[in-house]
Amino acid sequence: MEPSGLAQQPQASMSPAVRQKSVVGRVERLPFHSWHIKVRLYIGVATFFDAFDAIMLAYTMPVLVPLWKIPRARVGLLISAGYVGQLLGALFFGWFAERYGRIRSLTCSVLVLSLASLACVFSGGFWMFFIFRTIQGFGLGGEVPVAAAYINEVSRAKSRGAFFCLYECLFTIGLVAAAGVGMAVIPRYGWQAMFLIGVIPALMVPLYLRGIPESPRWLAGKGRLDEADAILDKLEVVTTNNNVASLPPLDFNKIETVNPGKTRLAELFEGIYLKRTIAVWCLWFCAYFVNYGLTIWIPTLFTTVFHVPLAQALRYSFTAQFSGLVLCIICAFTIDIIGRKTWLAISFIGAFIPLLVLGARGVHSGYELAVLYIIYFTLLSPSNMMLYLYTPEIYPTRMRALGCSLATSWLRIASAISPMVVSALVIYGVSTVFVVMAAAPLIGAIVTLGFTVETKGKVLETLAP
Repeated sequence: MEPSGLAQQPQASMSPAVRQKSVVGRVERLPFHSWHIKVRLYIGVATFFDAFDAIMLAYTMPVLVPLWKIPRARVGLLISAGYVGQLLGALFFGWFAERYGRIRSLTCSVLVLSLASLACVFSGGFWMFFIFRTIQGFGLGGEVPVAAAYINEVSRAKSRGAFFCLYECLFTIGLVAAAGVGMAVIPRYGWQAMFLIGVIPALMVPLYLRGIPESPRWLAGKGRLDEADAILDKLEVVTTNNNVASLPPLDFNKIETVNPGKTRLAELFEGIYLKRTIAVWCLWFCAYFVNYGLTIWIPTLFTTVFHVPLAQALRYSFTAQFSGLVLCIICAFTIDIIGRKTWLAISFIGAFIPLLVLGARGVHSGYELAVLYIIYFTLLSPSNMMLYLYTPEIYPTRMRALGCSLATSWLRIASAISPMVVSALVIYGVSTVFVVMAAAPLIGAIVTLGFTVETKGKVLETLAP
């Protein structure tokens, strides 16, 4: 039997179209193996630190504001700087991943975010820190959407939701870790220690270059079929413990025709992809307008408005992050049963209710704010994870990384705008902030129920021809 396990016909004798279909079929029939775990772990480390680096500013800001005597207006500017960098990084690395490959794009983005984190350590004032934080954001913005595209492309349709969400939980773990490490490290070692920790992903670069194969789906789409087949030959041998005969033969009648084509930005707004693009852009904006706007500002609101001690404020934030992680893990194990659409609706509606209560009743104490904030954050957390799963699923391989990166650009736009909105609204009272914020998950729920498609259990090429 040939190493590919195909029925009788050598790969070299197949037409390119049939060989492209065979690549998809071979990826889909690979049994779950330690190789899959290794890929999730290696890329998950970068995703973990992406979350850690993205949110660490929330826990260093209460120290930096008095240290550098930063005016309130500049606080919003500093928070937004990282998100502007992430927006540019998402656009650049999305294009880079479509042109040069997923692994090269991931490697370059990780190097940028790590080296910029190191540079932040040596910042002597506001403007130097502002520049380095923007550069760090450039790397942060490129890593996660490309990683999401890659993990989707090496997953099987049957359990793709659980496979991906367990990987994406590392992002949530990174948020929890940032809160926990900030609580333990900042009071003792200072704010610079957080950014030193952010350099660790650079150590993963050799593993990316040597230990993770390029996406066979992407290679096939670029016409590099020999490379795709060579990777799959090795993976089939590894995953079947050298017994390739244990793999079932491919049934080409059950494999969708692959339409590789060229990456065209305009295609995102054509045919079935127009509705999908508008819907998913709206969902990203709604989820992160409220998420990062409040997450970045909550520790400062605790300490400046309700005069909660810094250590207690950090404990509140840690509790919210941890409870969000627990619900994300529950979501990961049920996503392929309940489905993406239902879970997204539950998450958005669940987040809307406590925010509405905070806005309607007002906030009378730091403890009351903490309880309702923890409930809101816990319920919203799965939506953030699921959008990274859902977005790559609705686009074809020829524009999956680009489509995902452009969608996450609305995360960056929302995250850049939201802190400044909170900064402007807080002078009218904390209740006003929550009334405005409550509108975002409500819109997200409406869009989810009316304009999204269910993707559970479907092959990527079936979902997005």
